[in-house]
Amino acid sequence: MAEPERQLAPGVAPKRRRFSLHYELIGCALHGHALVGVDAAKVRPEDGAVARVVGSLRWHRCLRCDAWLWVPEPESPTSELLPARADIELPMRGRPLRDRYVLRLIAIDRAIHVLVLSILAIVVFVVAAHEATLRADFTRIITDLQGSGPASRHQHGFLGEVQKAFSLSHGSLYALGGAAIAYAALEGVEMVGLWRARRWAEYLTFIATILLLPIEIYELTGRISALKIITLIINLAIAIYLLLAKRLFGIRGGDAYERAERAHDLGWGPIERATPPV
Repeated sequence: MAEPERQLAPGVAPKRRRFSLHYELIGCALHGHALVGVDAAKVRPEDGAVARVVGSLRWHRCLRCDAWLWVPEPESPTSELLPARADIELPMRGRPLRDRYVLRLIAIDRAIHVLVLSILAIVVFVVAAHEATLRADFTRIITDLQGSGPASRHQHGFLGEVQKAFSLSHGSLYALGGAAIAYAALEGVEMVGLWRARRWAEYLTFIATILLLPIEIYELTGRISALKIITLIINLAIAIYLLLAKRLFGIRGGDAYERAERAHDLGWGPIERATPPV
């Protein structure tokens, strides 16, 4: 196939432009450009928002990232004309697309929590069911490890945490396992709601995150670790994003402004606003 002659795409000026990253570019990198009518035989002037003929070249516009791509005319077209606007399924773009990616990242974070909490609950229930045997085995292992050393040698770190767990009563272990299961269920509800971009899930996630922040800060007063600091930073970022960017509890215009923003970035309106003149 012959290379196209050097002609500028619609709306491109012959000058350097500063590169800026948009969520639309991520979408196109993952799913490919959203082009329509590439198999149509003709491009009409009224199709200028999605496809144009400039000189001897035919350009199609990505409806997600607004890039104009040179597309050769089809040798065996499957349709005479480009589809009507009512028949074109527009991809998500703008703020709704940004929110989808951010909310799904938070949902993935919640999925990790569900997995960890579920494993913790299983371990706790197993320990509770075989408490006497496991406590005796653990005590024997610790004794062998310590030898003639001081008894406080393994009070810190992983073995120290296990030792604290075995110091709990039978009922306390079951209560701990039940709490882990309940919290995993809560995180699971958040995960599903955020993945599906439900407004109630944003409120639920914000409230659950805020309630845990004082506990996480208090834990840092005892012993500081990189994992605790990273967890606190992530939860703070999630809470700030949900409160400000998603306008919860009436902040920055509240739900009404949130819906207005989404409507502004959906449909043919933003595509028309970004369409270069003929």
